[in-house]
Amino acid sequence: MAVFFKCSRFVRLSSVNIRQTRFNSTRRGLVLGLYSEKNKEGFELSPSASKYNQHVDGKISEALQFVNGHLEPGKPFLFWGPDSHYTAVAVVSLGKKCQGINFQEQIDQDKEAVRIAASAGCRALQNAGINTISVDDMGNAEAAAEGSTLGLWKFQECKSKKQSPTEIGLLSLNKGQTTPAGSEWNYGVSKANAQNLARRLTDMPSNLMTPTIFAENVKEIFESLDVCVAVHDEDWIKEKSMNSFLSVTKGSTEPAKFVELSYSRGDEKVRPIVLVGKGVTFDTGGISLKPSKAMDEMRGDMGGAATCVAALQCIANCRVKVNVKVLIPLCENMPSGSATKPGDIVKAANGKTICVNNTDAEGRLILADGLCYAAGFDPKMIMSVATLTGAMRVALGDGATGVFSTSDDLYKKLEQAGTYAGDRVWRFPFWKQYKTEITKQPGYDVNNIGKGVGGGSCTAAAFLKEFVPECVDYLHLDIAGVCGPATDIPYLHKGMTGRPTRTLIEFMRMHSK
Repeated sequence: MAVFFKCSRFVRLSSVNIRQTRFNSTRRGLVLGLYSEKNKEGFELSPSASKYNQHVDGKISEALQFVNGHLEPGKPFLFWGPDSHYTAVAVVSLGKKCQGINFQEQIDQDKEAVRIAASAGCRALQNAGINTISVDDMGNAEAAAEGSTLGLWKFQECKSKKQSPTEIGLLSLNKGQTTPAGSEWNYGVSKANAQNLARRLTDMPSNLMTPTIFAENVKEIFESLDVCVAVHDEDWIKEKSMNSFLSVTKGSTEPAKFVELSYSRGDEKVRPIVLVGKGVTFDTGGISLKPSKAMDEMRGDMGGAATCVAALQCIANCRVKVNVKVLIPLCENMPSGSATKPGDIVKAANGKTICVNNTDAEGRLILADGLCYAAGFDPKMIMSVATLTGAMRVALGDGATGVFSTSDDLYKKLEQAGTYAGDRVWRFPFWKQYKTEITKQPGYDVNNIGKGVGGGSCTAAAFLKEFVPECVDYLHLDIAGVCGPATDIPYLHKGMTGRPTRTLIEFMRMHSK
């Protein structure tokens, strides 16, 4: 980041404004976008930036002449005191104009450029002590809102001294006029806030996010929204014969919970979309104990539950006309004298027997009973979302969510949603080969791990499919690679990512249309 001034008059204005802000607790900043090509002369201000530039008698374009040719996409340049209202202005390059969708990269390049630029500009101003920021819509107010809101948020729940919040809003040069950009901005903020909610839930340490605490958080999240919340206890879970789920929680002193969320604003005759989110609030691996290195990351093993809850919050906030149910089995996976042992056999809610050959393959055990319960709602489709396998992280890293689908049409919709959201998905196979690995057993119906070499994500998905009726379309999202904590996404701070919340939101919104 650099600071540039064009002339002595510009410098004098800067000095005056900086001194004034010492007596004013509000330090206002502005983020503007422009189009440019790396290492090439010439640039074009965005429409809003161009209007503002006229308002300040061309000072922005004049000062930018000094950095022409160095306007790299996503790199902010900070200017001080262009007028009496803003203490500083961050100008960020969006790169080339009208790049469109890159189908090979599976990304909408224009939207992603806006997210990156908005985030970079807001962070530069925040680091400079600015506490109120107006953001140029940069041609896509929704993406600008996402980048700004995601980029400024960081997990601070457990810090004694928290960074003061920064207010952000859409730059409006037409005072008193309602524009489409305003509603687009609000929708983008709602989506980003939902993802930030998922980030907060997954980054909370497990002693502060037990199954009971998670369920209480869910009640608070939907308290003022048109969502029915039911929290079922272990007695209810036993009544439903969810023995596969209960086998995971046997080693923990924390009681299991089963959260059921219902939202309906569409035609009630339309069968619901049912989401089942993995809610293991901490996963030691059980008797099949994980290595101690990076085990703290297992606080985020309820990422599937968190993203489903967060996506529904946005859907309810925006009053999207769709029928959705979210089911969340919640528990811990701990080793103790009462824990399930490798080789134990349990019976799921649909009557199938499961040999638990590896207690660290626990996510599929709790999801199995969740999927059985989901089938009872005569769903239009069922989707499971889970940090399910380390194999998926090996396969894709954090580049995309791995998806298994019985429906080509539904997968294409999810792919479109991921491209739109800038949070991609990639399809894996539901082949009979993987089903055979877990079902061809002499003494029981299903093994919870495959016997072959490799393909761990595929055998896990094949296991889940055994608990979904064949007549129901099914999508399984393995988010182990994208959930965090590390990330290379420019508009997310290090930590749990809350991905793919925005993709889920867009997918469900598609069904409302």
